Amino acid sequence: MLVKCYGAAVQGIGARVVTIEVNISPGIRFLIVGLPDNAVRESHERISSSLACYGKKIPRMQVVINMAPADIRKEGSAYDLPLAIGILAASGQVRAALCDDYLIMGELSLDGVLKPIRGVLPIALKAREEGFRGMVVPRANAQEAAVVEGLEVYGMLTVEEVIRFFNGHSDQVPVTIDKDRLLRSGDRLYGMDFSEVKGQESVKRALEIAAAGSHNIILIGPPGAGKSMLARRIPTIMPPLTVQEAIETTKIHSVAGVIESNMALVMQRPFRSPHHTISDIALVGGGNSPQPGEISLAHNGVLFLDELPEFKRSVLEVMRQPLEERKIQIARAKYSLEYPASFMLVASMNPCPCGFYNHPDKECVCAPGAVHKYLNRLSGPLLDRIDIHIEIVPVPFEKLAEQRDAESSEAIRQRVVKAREIQEQRFRAFEGVYCNSQMSSRQLRMFATPDKQGAELLKTAMRRLNLSARAYDRILKVALTIADLDGSSRILTHHLAEAINYRNLDREGWAG
Repeated sequence: MLVKCYGAAVQGIGARVVTIEVNISPGIRFLIVGLPDNAVRESHERISSSLACYGKKIPRMQVVINMAPADIRKEGSAYDLPLAIGILAASGQVRAALCDDYLIMGELSLDGVLKPIRGVLPIALKAREEGFRGMVVPRANAQEAAVVEGLEVYGMLTVEEVIRFFNGHSDQVPVTIDKDRLLRSGDRLYGMDFSEVKGQESVKRALEIAAAGSHNIILIGPPGAGKSMLARRIPTIMPPLTVQEAIETTKIHSVAGVIESNMALVMQRPFRSPHHTISDIALVGGGNSPQPGEISLAHNGVLFLDELPEFKRSVLEVMRQPLEERKIQIARAKYSLEYPASFMLVASMNPCPCGFYNHPDKECVCAPGAVHKYLNRLSGPLLDRIDIHIEIVPVPFEKLAEQRDAESSEAIRQRVVKAREIQEQRFRAFEGVYCNSQMSSRQLRMFATPDKQGAELLKTAMRRLNLSARAYDRILKVALTIADLDGSSRILTHHLAEAINYRNLDREGWAG
């Protein structure tokens, strides 16, 4: 008897439906075709053991399974459950009537318990797109799949529950969730706050501007000045995730397998902080079994690179294209994928190898030219793509000993949200543009043209600092964000002056 049931293969952060055709005929053989990997081939033992626990078995006949389309490699143990249901349906142990209506995915343990799998959200989105009535998945993945509206999602604990469901003997009800309520409840779960940071008011101002326009920023200062402490609090002042952003972010984290079990959505903006020993592939994604890299895991959030000059030059250079295009395209001999990478880059570095160049109290002991050499580890094109350069000096004892709390993250966030609302209105006619940092050159001319006095100031700065055309654009984008925070409908001279002041590394003689 020939029976068809359906699973899915994850490709990038999308999915493709896989038709599992099971044919049982006289003979003694078990064969899986359709480009399965070793994990799929080994499913026979897991299926056999799990079915035996509930009085079911693989028939002692010729079982041929085709996984179509045959030109796509089928990887992983997530096909265990659809293969098992296909075998039972083809052998008459399960009614095949519902197999056409549901997409089935899940890994089987030897005792029949369903284990969670990766990539459930993109699979659920594909199932709705293809017109399936619903999905049957492990219970740990049910809330994630239930994010997709218009799809019945059943979370099962064991293969026996799945068998009862397809035989019409189950009282299971579809899982439902309220996405808006989830996002509201998870939006205030940060365990840190800007009120804990003493002093550093100028740096907080720069971070507020960066968050308001999603501008890339680099913090330069000696050890212990608070660079990492400040950077880790940036998500607390960023706008809350929208439902669409949460779904995009969850898809990436689900495919990468870093989402927690029983979690429906990623409810906070991601904050990724890879170590400086990271490889090129780990940062951008790819590999033999393609996975999203750190820059995609930071999508809609923050990518924090601590001690930026310590990263390998090749690792830093691969970020140049994603910083401009907000996506990463990976092309290999066997596949070509595109991952989203719209992140806010936050970097930190010491000003020199010893860390005390320009320190108000301690003397730099680096050899002549060492500061230049240290800074030259970062290429000019990469620094050009960082909108804001801000120096940090250590906080004096008097500030550290103050008992009064500084301004809270919530107060700063309210101003950031208002600025973002202005930007959303400004770019409502432009698809894919939501904040000032994403503006094209044409949009820059439309919305960020300085007046005559501001143009003269910018002209002088360009000449004295020998800035590139890209740096010119960055200054205008930052100035427009400052104007948005001030509630100004146009860029004023003092907005430009502040934006120019955030190009510290461009200043002549900064490194000696």
